[in-house]
Amino acid sequence: MRSHLLNGLTAEHYRSSVTEGVERVAAKLATTDRPFTGVTVDALTPRVDAIDLDRPLSDTAAVLDELEDLYLKDAVYFHHPRYLAHLNCPVVIPAVLGEAVLTAVNSSLDTWDQSAGGTLIERKLIDWTTRRIGLGPAADGVFTSGGTQSNLQALLLAREEAKTDSVADLRIFTSEVSHFSVQKSAKLLGLGPDSVVCLPVDHDKRMQTVALAHELERCRRDGLVPMAVVATAGTTDFGSIDPLPEIAELCAQYGVWMHVDAAYGCGLLASLKHRDRIAGIERADSVTVDYHKSFFQPVSSSAVLVRDAATLRHATYHAEYLNPRRMVQERIPNQVDKSLQTTRRFDALKLWMTLRVMGADGVGALFDEVCDLAAEGWKLLAADPRFDVVVEPALSTLVFRYIPATVTDPAAIDRANLYARKALFASGDAVVAGTKVGGRHYLKFTLLNPETTPADIAAVLDLIAGHAEQYLGESLDRAS
Repeated sequence: MRSHLLNGLTAEHYRSSVTEGVERVAAKLATTDRPFTGVTVDALTPRVDAIDLDRPLSDTAAVLDELEDLYLKDAVYFHHPRYLAHLNCPVVIPAVLGEAVLTAVNSSLDTWDQSAGGTLIERKLIDWTTRRIGLGPAADGVFTSGGTQSNLQALLLAREEAKTDSVADLRIFTSEVSHFSVQKSAKLLGLGPDSVVCLPVDHDKRMQTVALAHELERCRRDGLVPMAVVATAGTTDFGSIDPLPEIAELCAQYGVWMHVDAAYGCGLLASLKHRDRIAGIERADSVTVDYHKSFFQPVSSSAVLVRDAATLRHATYHAEYLNPRRMVQERIPNQVDKSLQTTRRFDALKLWMTLRVMGADGVGALFDEVCDLAAEGWKLLAADPRFDVVVEPALSTLVFRYIPATVTDPAAIDRANLYARKALFASGDAVVAGTKVGGRHYLKFTLLNPETTPADIAAVLDLIAGHAEQYLGESLDRAS
């Protein structure tokens, strides 16, 4: 069994095994003609259940054959131009190379004596990102597993910075279309069910700052403590960007921690054309970025950034076996001093490789392409009488609803849209997402693939309309 351990003696085994796996994946990518096969849970579950994990195959080729049947054949492929569903991006090759390197070396980024150069590379990328944001010379941060963890850590820091001994008095303000991790974080931080105040949004799905000002004033009047305002730069459903400069002014006026959840919109930090859409982000106290959304990185690759590095002390604990206090005086850089995690992958290497091969402008150009594609898609939807489109995109998301000419019952239209999404997924021809707007069912394109074209969007819209019309026709036949 030692022959399977990666070391100097097994280097050739490692090379041949990884090469064989890469060749399988490359062949699959080259021949995939649709984003999904349409396999059902009931069809796939017995194949997985039949595997006896206590009886290994012992042969790499045989295991890869099995994996082809259980996974590769029926995976949902984000690289396909008609995968239009969630915030999943196709990944750039330099980042995939970085993933291969970091997995094999297997550094852990918690302490210097486990990562050395990896620590410095991560710190360099944190500095690069904080400069792009404009947080100032005292800024710092750390890589995380994703936006949910980044938001949790930011709100932990905000809670600890709040001037109160009673968590029951703390309030967090965010928009009604912000990420659910705000509520989840509040619960994990021991805050009460009334701690998160969700504010109404305007026609463009942006937080209404008049409502924020009203709530902040009411909070002060009632003797409560405004802990944080969570502004969103790229909501999950609409890609909408809250009015950051106005929110920053209110946070300064009331002395409130301003957090910007830019998990989606962080791609604008590298944009060559649309950087001004997140003006005001430089005034935040903390920022969430997800490189694995709009920097075309493999999961996971995220970070939380702060204006004042000293606030990261609220996540610091010292253990004699890991990061004793004396290391601070010895100027030994242990990243665990800033992180909610202990053992942590060297995910920063993927972004490092990407920037060193493609440059920030190369990444930004890709994100600009999908933003421009969404603008074209919005024009298609706005001009098509079959669809109602909710809002003009600020990033790369389109939310819309099929509206038949001959049916006026909103519930029937809901069912037609739900059916169209399910039928499209079952066919494997395209994958789209869904959400609710005003209690009604809508469909969603999240465009993160620069290979997707307006022609792809038009074709998928025709497929959606076809499935919806089929459903409505069959419903009328049943009713008659």
